[in-house]
Amino acid sequence: SSSPETQNPPTEFMMGVQAWTFNRFTAFEAIEQAAHAGSKYIEFYPGQKLRPGSEATLGQDMGDGPTAELREQLAKFGLRPVAFGVTGISTDPARARALFQWAKGLGIQVINTESTEALDTIESMVKEFDIKVGIHNHPRRANDPNYKVWDPAYVLSLVKNRDRRIGSCADTGHWVRSGIKPIDALRLLRGRIMGCHLKDLNEFAPSAHDVPYGTGISDIPAILNEF
Repeated sequence: SSSPETQNPPTEFMMGVQAWTFNRFTAFEAIEQAAHAGSKYIEFYPGQKLRPGSEATLGQDMGDGPTAELREQLAKFGLRPVAFGVTGISTDPARARALFQWAKGLGIQVINTESTEALDTIESMVKEFDIKVGIHNHPRRANDPNYKVWDPAYVLSLVKNRDRRIGSCADTGHWVRSGIKPIDALRLLRGRIMGCHLKDLNEFAPSAHDVPYGTGISDIPAILNEF
């Protein structure tokens, strides 16, 4: 049988909520609201306050006690934390390992980042912990030519010779803001999609805004068919 690094990533499709949807609330409240919306899965992001009355924030440094509280809240509402990001990943193996250990302890399957400078460290952590990593894309920056991960071809160039568990966190909304059709990007990155921040937008423009699924120009049916 083939080893994990030569296999394709799992194809299980888990539709969930990014906790940033509830960024005006605490993680406890985000869990409750995601559950009430019918979700079984959640992606956490770094720095969200844990709960009202607590100074703890989500991330690798939150400590064992607050992490245990987080687990209890997830269990109470029947949610699984499947991803974490978008977060920095250190080039320092000790710092990176702390992040991956914390994520593994919560059952997180994917860490999303834009820390492309840390790919060597990321690859070693992926192999050690069997956690996938997605390179997230924000929109193209007209005044910053050094920002390149908006381009799916560039992301592919970064990951194509890496462990198969390293790929793209496909933010369809930011692709649209960069003038890219999401379906074209997804096809280019086929086999390297670790997760998706699924959005529908009103136009191909930097100023585009989110609209309900199916009412914009992102072609949500084609995106879902691709998955």
